[in-house]
Amino acid sequence: MNNKDKNLQKPKKYQLKNLFFRILKPHSFWALGALIFLLLTVLITLSLPIMARYIVDGYVFNIETGQKYLYFSCVLVAVAAFGTAIRFYLITLLGERLVSDLRQALFDQIINLSPNFFEKTLTGDLVSRMNADTTLVQSVAGSTLSLAVRNTLLFLGGIVLMFSTSMKLASFSLLIIPIIIFPLLYFGRFLRKLTRQTQDKLADSAGLASEYIFAATTIQTNSYQQHATKEYRDIIEDSYLKSKTRVLARSTMIFLIIILVFLAISFVVWSGLKDVERGSFSIGELLQFCLYSLVVGVSVGAITETYGEISKFLGALDRIEEILNTLDAVEEPSKPILVKTPIKGSITFKKVKFSYPMRKEILALDIPNLTIHKNEKVALVGLSGAGKTTFFQLIQRLYDTTEGTISIDTYQIDKISKIHLRQQIAYVPQEPVIFSKSVIENIRIGRVNASLEEVEQAAKLACAEEFIKELPQGYKTILGERGLLISVGQKQRIAIARAILRDSPILLLDEATSSLDAISENAIKTAIDNISGNKTIIVIAHRLSTVKNADRILFLEKGRVENEGSHKELIRANKKYKKLAELQLL
Repeated sequence: MNNKDKNLQKPKKYQLKNLFFRILKPHSFWALGALIFLLLTVLITLSLPIMARYIVDGYVFNIETGQKYLYFSCVLVAVAAFGTAIRFYLITLLGERLVSDLRQALFDQIINLSPNFFEKTLTGDLVSRMNADTTLVQSVAGSTLSLAVRNTLLFLGGIVLMFSTSMKLASFSLLIIPIIIFPLLYFGRFLRKLTRQTQDKLADSAGLASEYIFAATTIQTNSYQQHATKEYRDIIEDSYLKSKTRVLARSTMIFLIIILVFLAISFVVWSGLKDVERGSFSIGELLQFCLYSLVVGVSVGAITETYGEISKFLGALDRIEEILNTLDAVEEPSKPILVKTPIKGSITFKKVKFSYPMRKEILALDIPNLTIHKNEKVALVGLSGAGKTTFFQLIQRLYDTTEGTISIDTYQIDKISKIHLRQQIAYVPQEPVIFSKSVIENIRIGRVNASLEEVEQAAKLACAEEFIKELPQGYKTILGERGLLISVGQKQRIAIARAILRDSPILLLDEATSSLDAISENAIKTAIDNISGNKTIIVIAHRLSTVKNADRILFLEKGRVENEGSHKELIRANKKYKKLAELQLL
């Protein structure tokens, strides 16, 4: 099968607005409710200057009319206050719901991507997108966007009502609007670009920080703290400089808008007073027009404020979209084959060639023809970089072959769903991964519905029972981040117990005893021998004592199977294997 590096491919790219409406669609009822109350409060706000006009003119010409409109205004304000509270409640909850959904969608996407993706993306960058970027979405969707819509409606409604009050004064005001809008459009594009750059720098700093914090002991033992601190400071300083430019641009825009709006209102008020003086305009009408001018001016100012936030929001959506639209390099088959279980466990390589996407010029594995039979125990031996771990990665379909096919029983693995394929395989990595969970939860990762008795039996087979019982709370002991509470050898036994509990037909052991003492190693070998009769077992080992009793040993060199046979046969046939055996006194 000829596969290209698909990780950088994108499906038909969603426009940002489409991405936003996609995440908003399931909660459109809440959004509609918030919009209805928003429209209600906008209509009331736009009606208040008319009330003010009638109140003032009423007190000048007819005091009873003025009092009536005053009472009516109080009722409108009470309704507006209630509507604003309901809108705030709905829109804030909507923001919380959207950010939760986005974080879940991002986690679901990231956790299912193949290793090829993580070769190119730092963990800290991903965490930044899941936290900082989604928080921006929450802020805008839960507040800023509502204010932007409200102020836009107030601006448009205010303009219309200004014209209905006085064509002359409104025309004067309208001349200044293009001058106000221009800096908005110009600075808006500039701000969005700067915002994206700032967020990228922050993501870089998060990636670097997480990488160095995880390796804090290595940093300290190599006296690398000053260099690490300087590297982090440089990125943070670069982010600060980008933010400084963005803030300066935004401040300049706000300054220009305020000056222009103030000059426009001052000119309009002066012209209106002249009309009142001539008797062509009542004082109430002038007040109404001034209030609408104020509404329009405040709305424009608020829009400039929200515009910067929305620019940051669009930048965050852009980064979120980049993850959500990333195609997995290892694709699910369009029509997965249904595999009859339990499988027998035979594995066949046919004309397989593979190069890592980041190192395409180097052939990592080249196996023309190889069959591992059901219930056979096979060992992979070779110098570092020979392709042993790659062999395991291809069987689990963490990568796709560049050429050729791999089959389990008679099924090509690229025709089986990835989840179903991996359910047939238990894997113990060279560097065991322990989570900040209890012992029992860590072992149950192999099979989440296993009973306590099954967990204890797996731990016993993995020679982990003794040290587990010595822990403060036994199987309920929380092991801490990356299992810091236990030794490397103990972590390895937890990982082996996890694989035993999984009870899959195929067992892959990548240097599973490398961190164990001689007594524990012998116990593990005994445990593996005990389950060898009904499983296909493939073992990677540098210590030949763990594999010399395997049914077959494959000696790999530069991705190829140079020799295969028993321990004694390889000593006769392969000089490098013989040298390894002699160095290990076998």
